[in-house]
Amino acid sequence: MWKSIGISVVGIVAVTGGLIAWLFSLVDRSNALGIDLTQPQDIPYVKKRLAPDRGSILIVLTSETEMGDTGRKTGYEHTELSRAYYVFSVNGFEVDIASPKGGEPNAIIDNEDMGALDYAFLNDDEAMAKATHTLPLAEVKGADYEAIYFVGGKGTMWDFPDNPDVHRLVRHFAQQDKLIGAVCHGPAALANVFLDNGEAFLQGKPVTGFTNEEELFLIPDAEQVFPFLLEDRLRERGADVSVGLTYLENIAVTDGLVTGQNPWSVYATAETMIDQLGYTPLPREATAIENSVDVLMQYHLLGKIGARELLDTYIASDAAFDRNLVVMHGLVAAMQWRVKSALELLVIAQHAKTHSAG
Repeated sequence: MWKSIGISVVGIVAVTGGLIAWLFSLVDRSNALGIDLTQPQDIPYVKKRLAPDRGSILIVLTSETEMGDTGRKTGYEHTELSRAYYVFSVNGFEVDIASPKGGEPNAIIDNEDMGALDYAFLNDDEAMAKATHTLPLAEVKGADYEAIYFVGGKGTMWDFPDNPDVHRLVRHFAQQDKLIGAVCHGPAALANVFLDNGEAFLQGKPVTGFTNEEELFLIPDAEQVFPFLLEDRLRERGADVSVGLTYLENIAVTDGLVTGQNPWSVYATAETMIDQLGYTPLPREATAIENSVDVLMQYHLLGKIGARELLDTYIASDAAFDRNLVVMHGLVAAMQWRVKSALELLVIAQHAKTHSAG
């Protein structure tokens, strides 16, 4: 009996070790050489930039650097700033950047999520001057801008909801029928705003933001850490909350308001804002992450065959693809005990590895 048990244990260890080795083999560690040196002029999309004659858009960042009194560091999400900044500026808008305290807010930079455009921002002297010398919100006049866009980052949960200048600006844009945008935790800026008629700004409006499921998966004690869960507060204010697929693109749109669910929704949010401002967004080549999101959404809609077919079209056209995002979703599925989905997603990542240069 002990011999049989020993053989079984060895077999389980071998299989587990093999699965772990396979998983690590799927991770693409070949970050494009020199991508961190990317300059704005290196990116064809940025070179299309129109003259800034369509007015100005205000981007607002959080000034918060710590999650309450937990000691955990926070700030604004760099990719949620950089991608929207270039969409706005390339499409002919002057862009200003502000924060509750002004000065230099804390940027959260996750190298795993960074693309060429995100690094280009860090090497763009004009953009970085605006990001490191932000305007104090108290000095900002809503009348100077065609639209306002609130960047996410967990810090927003503390200094956006009850900031009087945030409220002043949101009311101005709402009551002047001008455009408001926000992404991920950025809609925290809208959560406690009441209009002059006493009605909650969000009452009856379609809106999205970082969901409870997304929040609690990353921070299991989020209900104790944050002043509130964003999805819960949006519902409390009467919003028609749109909950999309976890960690995939989702936006909610109505006249005068565009919101995105998470960092993977930034491009769609910003380009929809351009459309709402009355212009056709300039064409832009989809990024590797966007193509991967498309494949993942196809997987959830049509299963592994549909996802594989879409992936093959990207492979055939030599389009950029980020298989690490697919691996990440496979791991999330495994951690949620969705074993079939986990294996199918990892097989899709293996297919991407086998049939592409990456």
